[in-house]
Amino acid sequence: MATYLDRIAAWHRAAASADRRDVKELAARACECPPTRDFVKALQAPTGNVSGGGGGAIALVAEIKRRSPSKGELAPDLDPAEVARAYEAGGASCLSVLTDGPHFGGSPDDLQAARTAVGLPVLRKDFTVSASDVFDARVMGADAVLLIVAMLAPEELAELHHLAVALGMAALVEVHDEHELEQALETGTGLVGVNQRDLHSFEVDRERAARVARHVPAGVLKIAESGVESAADVAALARAGFDGVLVGEALLRSRDRSAAAAELLRRAVPCG
Repeated sequence: MATYLDRIAAWHRAAASADRRDVKELAARACECPPTRDFVKALQAPTGNVSGGGGGAIALVAEIKRRSPSKGELAPDLDPAEVARAYEAGGASCLSVLTDGPHFGGSPDDLQAARTAVGLPVLRKDFTVSASDVFDARVMGADAVLLIVAMLAPEELAELHHLAVALGMAALVEVHDEHELEQALETGTGLVGVNQRDLHSFEVDRERAARVARHVPAGVLKIAESGVESAADVAALARAGFDGVLVGEALLRSRDRSAAAAELLRRAVPCG
């Protein structure tokens, strides 16, 4: 049975196959772009006060998205610049911006507006399946790209990771289990995202992140994704050794997004 990710991946692969743009021209444009903001450094020096995997504060990667396949419409009329400024004021270390249109209602314009409004590094949250996707991310101003192990063959993962790094971007390599983690680490990545959402049921498994985190080597930054809704969740993930959390829906649904971001970082004090 096809998962939601299978269906989204199929759509993006079909779009990549139909793309008739000149890859060399895309590459040239990407290479001419201004320097990126340091996504990894921002994660290593967060503004929150919750102890993370490295012993310092845990980082908040605050997400901007208009809708999701699981929750439907979240904030279809949001102003990306306004949301980005609220997140920055609330203590976010980085932004994640959905640019997928058909499934999440996003666009490159959302990313550009958010990044222009703040000084934070920005992750292009999309479904990267080709070199053109990586070049596009660089051209639109992204400082990091998402590479989902479940969507990519090992050789594709290695190639796209190498390309992103060569273009000056960070690559957040997303995994769902220990087997995918092994594949991620083979790329030499220093940045792993552990998605707590089950690919088949789309339900959140709150034990998944802690279980996978135990197998991540020292020196590799760990970001927990999906199902992070409260300060207690952040504290639990900090205790599990995570360096950061990626949060979207809990912030987007808040009336005061700046206060909601600050609440996650200030109140989530680990015990013991």
